Amino acid sequence: MPHIREILGKSPRFGKNCFIAENATIVGDVVMGDNCSIWFNAIVRGDVHYIKIGNNVNIQDGSIIHCTYKKAPVNIGNNVSIAHRAIIHGCTIHDNVLVGMGAIIMDGAVIESNSIVAAGALISKDTIVESGSVYAGVPAKKIKTVEKELLEGEVLRIAKSYTMYASWHDPSIIPITEL
Repeated sequence: MPHIREILGKSPRFGKNCFIAENATIVGDVVMGDNCSIWFNAIVRGDVHYIKIGNNVNIQDGSIIHCTYKKAPVNIGNNVSIAHRAIIHGCTIHDNVLVGMGAIIMDGAVIESNSIVAAGALISKDTIVESGSVYAGVPAKKIKTVEKELLEGEVLRIAKSYTMYASWHDPSIIPITEL
């Protein structure tokens, strides 16, 4: 059973058709939209500030979502995939974004829509990832533009696929057929 916990009078709230793995942890001021999934060993910790998660967001195995006390909340848009072991801290991620495995996004960073943060990338404090860009490296820099095929073939495909994967674990989950 997932570890879902109230803290300081604030409890996580979930939209419709969401999957929470049995060893995921969700604490405090967390609001999640519809068709989301929080996978094994993921931690979403809204104890020191709020975390808002849009629709059709998947937070994959071992990822950590956290904030900075009274300074930097987390805002995540729609159709976002946060891959395995990523760290999302006090930042904003807009719609249609893929955050690669092991990536770190620091306080004040803004990931604009239709973008990719490559696996292992470090998005430094207050960095703005331009819409339609791929950022990679440590510290991350723009390496290319997201072509339509990459956006549809990877970013949106992965976001949509995670409701199908969730339905394998929980038959009450209805997979998304279109984005």
